[in-house]
Amino acid sequence: MPITQPVRSCVWIGTPQGSAAHIRAESLHVTLGDRPVLSGADVTVSAGSRLAIVGDNGRGKTTLLHVLAGILKPDSGVVTQVGSLVLVKQDMATEDDRTVGDLIAEATAPSRAALQALDVASAALATGEDAADAYSAALEAARLLDAWDAERRVDIALAGLNACSDRARVLSTLSVGQRYRVRLAVALWSTPDLLLLDEPTNHLDAAGLSFLTERLRDHPGGLALVSHDRALLHDVATSFLDLDPTRDGLPRTYSGGYQGWIEGRRRERVAWEQDHAAQVAQHAELKRAAAEARSRLSQGGWRPDKGTGKHQRATRAAGVVQAFNRRVEDLERHEIDVPQPPLRLAWPVSSARPGQSVVNASKAAVDGRLVTPVSVDVSGGDRLVVTGPNGAGKSTLLAVLGQRLVPTSGHVRVNPSARIALLSQEVPDWDHVSPAHVAYETFLANHGCRSHAPSLGSLGLLEPSATRAPVGRLSQGQQRRLHLAMCLALDPDLLLLDEPTNHLSSSLVDDITTELLQTSCAVIVATHDRQMLKDLADWPHLHLDPKDPS
Repeated sequence: MPITQPVRSCVWIGTPQGSAAHIRAESLHVTLGDRPVLSGADVTVSAGSRLAIVGDNGRGKTTLLHVLAGILKPDSGVVTQVGSLVLVKQDMATEDDRTVGDLIAEATAPSRAALQALDVASAALATGEDAADAYSAALEAARLLDAWDAERRVDIALAGLNACSDRARVLSTLSVGQRYRVRLAVALWSTPDLLLLDEPTNHLDAAGLSFLTERLRDHPGGLALVSHDRALLHDVATSFLDLDPTRDGLPRTYSGGYQGWIEGRRRERVAWEQDHAAQVAQHAELKRAAAEARSRLSQGGWRPDKGTGKHQRATRAAGVVQAFNRRVEDLERHEIDVPQPPLRLAWPVSSARPGQSVVNASKAAVDGRLVTPVSVDVSGGDRLVVTGPNGAGKSTLLAVLGQRLVPTSGHVRVNPSARIALLSQEVPDWDHVSPAHVAYETFLANHGCRSHAPSLGSLGLLEPSATRAPVGRLSQGQQRRLHLAMCLALDPDLLLLDEPTNHLSSSLVDDITTELLQTSCAVIVATHDRQMLKDLADWPHLHLDPKDPS
C-alpha cells in the first residue's frame, strides 16, 4: 500500500476553505496482505461533522483515517479533499532531533504566511497599487486561520493538556505521553478545517480529558475520531460509522449520537438474528422431512394392507418415491443466505448466594505498592468501585483480595468455600502454543470447576476460529476476552475486574456493564474509564490516595 505523505505523528495537509471544506470517500476497499480491511466504505466529513469511527480491534479504523487523510491509497475507491486537515496518529515517532518549537512552527506556519501576505498586500495598498483583490484574499485566509492568535492558542493548549511548552526541548527526550500531548495540543489549535484523531484520549489525565472534550465540542470545522473512550463518544460524536460485521458486509452509519448508534445497531442486530434463526429452522425442518422420507424408503417403502391390488400397490409405491424426491429437491433448493450473526455475550447465570461472606480485609497494606491500609468486608451481591491515581495501589488491592498477593501488614480472611475470579490487567502466564480452547479447558480443570461449566464457544466472547488458534497468535483484545471467559466460567462468588475496558470494544463493554448491574455475585471494579464510572455511579466507591497513608 503506497504512502503518499511523510510518516509523522501529526500530518498537516491543504489550505483553509472554511465551510466549503470536506472529505468525501466512496466505495473504499483496502486489503492488507491477504486480509480485506475495508470493503465498500462511504464516508463524508464536512464542516460541523462530529463523526466517530468505531468497531472492534482490527476492523480498519486507523486504516480508514489514513485513507481519509491521503497518506494511504486505497486499492479502489475515490477520495476527494477540499480544505485543510490535521491527522494526529497513534504512533510516537521521535522524528530525529526535532524540537517542541519545530512542531509549533510547523503548525503555525500557515498563520504566519497568511499574516505576511496580509502585510504585503496592505503595504501595496498604502503605496497606491491595485492590490484590493490580493488584500481581500489575504484577509480571508488570515480570518479562516484566526492567524493573529495562533501562538497564544498553542500555549493555551499546551497548558490545558499539561504538555511541555519549552520550545527548545528535543522531542526524543520527552516521554511517550509527553510527546503525544505536545502533538495533540499543537494539532488542536492549529485551526484546520478538519481534524482527524486516532485514540486522542491516550496519555491524558482527567484535566486533559476535560480540556480535550471542550475543545472538540467547540471546534469550528469538522471532526472524525477513532476512540474506545465511550465518555468522549457520548460527549462529542453526533454520528457513528460502525465497521463491525453487518448482514451485507458493508459499514453502517448511524445518526442520533451515542444512543442513536446503540439503538440502531441493536435493532439491526435483532432483525439479523431473527432472519438467520428463521432460515436455520426452515432448513432443519426440510432436513427432517427428507430424512423421514428416506427412512420410509429404507424400510422397504410403503407396505399396503393385505388384499390391495397390484396396480394400487405400484401406484402407491411410486408416490412414496416421488414424495422423497420432492423432499430432497426442496432441501437442495433451500439456501441459508443470511450470514451467521456475530457473537453476543452470554453471561452465565451466577449461583452466588446474596449475603454469603466472601472475603474480609482488615488494614491490609503492601510495602511500596499499597501504602494506604484498606479494610473491606465483601459478601455475596456486594458492589464496590475502586478509584485513585496511577500508583495508588488499585491493582495491588485486587490482587490481595484475589489471593494473588499476601499483604505485608494487616490480614485477609477468605471463606474457604468461596470462588474468587480476578480479571487482571496482564493476561495469565498460559501456554502460548496451545489452542485457546485447550488453555480454557486446562484452566477450568486446574481450578476444579464443575462439569457443567460453559464451553468457551458458548460464552460469545471468541469466534470459532479464534478458539482454535494458538493463544500466542490472539490479539490483545482476544486474549482479554479469553481471560474474561475463564473468570466467568469459574462461577465466582466475587468477581474482581481491573480496568475491564482495556482492549475491549465499546459495544462489548456496554454489554459487560449491563451484566454487572444485574449479576448476583459480588463485584469489585477498579477503573479510570469515565463512562464506566458514570454507569456505576450508584455503587459504593473506595478512593485510594498514595499521598495519604492514614
